[in-house]
Order: sequence, then C-alpha cells, then structure tokens
Amino acid sequence: MKKGILAIAGLAAIAIIAKKAQKRKAFVRGIFDEYDVKERTPFGFADRIRTMNDEEYNSLKEKVRAQFGRGCCKPRTAE
Repeated sequence: MKKGILAIAGLAAIAIIAKKAQKRKAFVRGIFDEYDVKERTPFGFADRIRTMNDEEYNSLKEKVRAQFGRGCCKPRTAE
C-alpha cells in the first residue's frame, strides 16, 4: 500500500516538473519569436542582444526577470 502511494506521489511530482519545464520552454520560444532571433542558441541570442537598443533590452530584461526571477537571488542590504 505504501509503495503505491509513493509511486503516485512520484508520478505527480514528475508531471508538475514537466509542466513547469514546458511553460518555460514556450516562454523562451515566444521571446525568440518576438525579438526575431534567427539562430536559436545562446550565441544567437547574445548576438541579438548586442544589436538591441536600450529600450528593447530593458523590455526583454523585465520580461525575463518577471518570468524567472521569483524568489531567486534576492539582493541583500548592507547591515
């Protein structure tokens, strides 16, 4: 009985992780399409960032920060 419950919980956890990964992949794909990144590699993305003006870059930065920056690496204040 315990093994069955653990197996169901494990499958549920895997499904949640897969769903989250799928959402993130779709977000990145949307960013590539929106900013017209032709080469879908980190190097192609970096090349596109180098050609952006400040307004486009700040817009991209805020979108990425809103999607991926939840609760990670909170800045500390000097004590």
